Amino acid sequence: MQATLGVTPYRIAWRAAFLLLVAMLLSGCGVNNLPTYDEQVKSAWSQVENQYQRRADLIPNLVETVKGYARQEQETLTAVIEARSKATSIQVDESILNNPEKLQQFQQAQGELSSALSRLMAVSERYPDLKSNQNFLALQSQLEGTENRIAVARRDFIAAVERYNTEIRTFPGRLWHSVLYSEMEIRETFEATATDADQAPEVSF
Repeated sequence: MQATLGVTPYRIAWRAAFLLLVAMLLSGCGVNNLPTYDEQVKSAWSQVENQYQRRADLIPNLVETVKGYARQEQETLTAVIEARSKATSIQVDESILNNPEKLQQFQQAQGELSSALSRLMAVSERYPDLKSNQNFLALQSQLEGTENRIAVARRDFIAAVERYNTEIRTFPGRLWHSVLYSEMEIRETFEATATDADQAPEVSF
């Protein structure tokens, strides 16, 4: 009885040490990498959302300012308003990351809005009074900063998705994916539509 009681604490200590060693080995083997990288993808996507929303919020004031000096450019102004409406109508919460078709629609809508804004920028060249308007200059600066932030956010998102997808496809991430995280799927990302698609467009009014 005493021998049994004397051994029990040692067994408990040994098992605790063994479990601690296994936990350390597992953490060193990347067992937590997939969920960590998945959270980084979601965080990076939130920044993409934030910056596109920031741009969308600037557009109404920009359109109103341009309208005050260039009412005859109604077609261009309408195109911007409609493109903004289409872009903001797409649900862009976290669930879009698991829906490649929806992500592609979102990307296309944002691309159409960028094109409409480019046409609006070109219009301003014909109106010197508009180009010197203080409110317009302030909006120009904010839009330029936002376009830069969009480019950075997209780049970070693409990098986060690449890291996550690589982990799933390579060892030991592939092993942990099959054993523990089989519900996690390969993520879609933004596709470059031009040779310089990863660079912010120049905002020149």
